[in-house]
Amino acid sequence: MADVAVIVPTLRRPESLERAVRSIFAQAGVADRISAIVVVDNDPTGSAAATVEGLRKDAPWPLVYRHAPNPGVATARNAGVASTDAPLIAFLDDDEVASSRWLAALLEARESTGADVVFGPIAGRAPGSPPWLRPYLERFFGRAGPPTTGLIAQPFGCGNSLMVRRTALPGDAPFSIASDHVGGEDDVLFAALERRGGRFGWAADAWVEEYAPPHRATLRYTLARAFAYGQGPSQTAADARNWPAVLRWMAIGAGQAMVWGVLAAGLTLAQSPRRAEFYDRTARGIGKLFWMKGLEPRFYGARELARLERAG
Repeated sequence: MADVAVIVPTLRRPESLERAVRSIFAQAGVADRISAIVVVDNDPTGSAAATVEGLRKDAPWPLVYRHAPNPGVATARNAGVASTDAPLIAFLDDDEVASSRWLAALLEARESTGADVVFGPIAGRAPGSPPWLRPYLERFFGRAGPPTTGLIAQPFGCGNSLMVRRTALPGDAPFSIASDHVGGEDDVLFAALERRGGRFGWAADAWVEEYAPPHRATLRYTLARAFAYGQGPSQTAADARNWPAVLRWMAIGAGQAMVWGVLAAGLTLAQSPRRAEFYDRTARGIGKLFWMKGLEPRFYGARELARLERAG
């Protein structure tokens, strides 16, 4: 029974998009499960249309092109969900490459765990980055989890995931468009799912590789992301008006910023390759302190479009 749609949001990455979609074409053991591959083009100019058209002749399943011209990560994901009525939705980002049994492993994990959302591991790749920085960048863009498949307590990000539409993606626009430019649309979705009693699973064999594009494979970008990740716990507590929890997270952040900042300074003086890791930890601590609305870095939508235009 064809019951899975794979959604690939994209923004001006034609080569990367083709690599991602062809990795879906090569999936093994799911020939009768995929109902469609949906590419959501989030570029106002519709630049991905030609790439999708060129791929269509090789597609083993229906290949759907959806233009979502208003740049924004939640808008793109919502457009993908609205383009299919499949009961199961898999997300693969346009900078990811799926292993041949990626989708089969996600489906097997969902069936064995009964989870509403299943995540898989990611191997980060940062080709062309400085040798001292590459291990940090590849950890940053990667994702590790338990060594075995099973239920997990905390969710991960939306890229490399499988969701039960009925329980995990309610309504016509399940992703909050308030997150369009800052990200975190998946955090909001999963926090709401957890409050409803939803369950999360881990598929240990559902590997993808994530290739960081050059404009993201920089220390400046990752530290801004680390700051935003640090803001998450404080903002979640603030959204729930749990002010004691906000103060607790701020106190934790202050301690982290102080301890990791001192260590980062020492490692910088020693020119240690490990210094990037401690810059990251310091940034996350600072984010817990400065969690207030309006201070969120903007990574998506119009800001990402501007970065891509500057990059050439």
